[in-house]
Amino acid sequence: MKIADVLAAKDRGREVVSIAPEAGVRDLLALLAEHNVGAVVVSADGSTLDGIVSERDVVRHLHHDGTVVNNTVRAIMTREVEVCRPDAGLDEVMETMTRRRFRHLPVVGEEGLEGVVSIGDVVKAKIGQLEFERDQLDSYVHQT
Repeated sequence: MKIADVLAAKDRGREVVSIAPEAGVRDLLALLAEHNVGAVVVSADGSTLDGIVSERDVVRHLHHDGTVVNNTVRAIMTREVEVCRPDAGLDEVMETMTRRRFRHLPVVGEEGLEGVVSIGDVVKAKIGQLEFERDQLDSYVHQT
């Protein structure tokens, strides 16, 4: 299974929620709540990838500075963003997310940003894959 398959199976598909780097952290919080997501892509123009910012980023900064909600997204975003390609294998992406402790991974293809996969998307796809294999084996065993 490829990450493109995971994107195709998502309820929101290839929809990418993004925010400008100069937007306020309060705007970020509203966007996270509105879309019920844990991270958003940071993009000055809505199509390029300038960074990523998550609930975890907000919490970590709040721990050190309680006034972070008065700051901009640029101040708390992750600038060095790991990405995956749409043709990346599910197991490869799952391993990267686990090893690097990422919960969200932007998907970048030939045309640019194609979507974002979460650890929940990846686990759901893996469970589906395992259930399919189990059903195939069960069918084979009971056929003979």
